[in-house]
Amino acid sequence: MKRRHKDAIATGVAVVVALAGDDELLRRAKSHAARQGRSLTSVFEEALRRLLAESERHEERRRVELPVSSASGGVLPGVDLDDSAALLDVMEGRAPS
Repeated sequence: MKRRHKDAIATGVAVVVALAGDDELLRRAKSHAARQGRSLTSVFEEALRRLLAESERHEERRRVELPVSSASGGVLPGVDLDDSAALLDVMEGRAPS
């Protein structure tokens, strides 16, 4: 248990040092921690966990190859893509109006 506590303190110090150049961000983090009744270290740990989890979700996504049609031609005879009502009629198997 002491080791975990020691690591948490060291991690918190490292994060605070890293944020030393951004006073506004550090002020906001301290204010958030105070409102939540939490330590600054716990706020940093949660933020880092969320960032890493989000990053892992993006890494897990498999790239999808979409099929490309090799069909030639165009629209069916009598289909006017500018007339949505007539297009719906054709798609639903009704005679165009």
